[in-house]
Amino acid sequence: MPAKKKITAEKKQTKTDSFQVKGDELLKKVRSLIHESNIRKITITNKEGKIILVLPLTIGVVGAVLAPMLAAVGAIAAMVTECTITVERE
Repeated sequence: MPAKKKITAEKKQTKTDSFQVKGDELLKKVRSLIHESNIRKITITNKEGKIILVLPLTIGVVGAVLAPMLAAVGAIAAMVTECTITVERE
């Protein structure tokens, strides 16, 4: 009887960072974070802690997909005075 192979999946460690930004700095900060290769998810919350927007980012995200996301971030930046960006990294 052949031995069974044990297959294990490696879980990658994720790290989260948070940044407090003013509304006018939001779009600039999100754009700079998107250009980092190890970002998996960006969550934007208002000053009361309510989640406003979640941007899941994958390795294959390109300009055509990012344009609507950045437009949404720009609209949010116009409405909020202060928010928190939480970034999930691998």
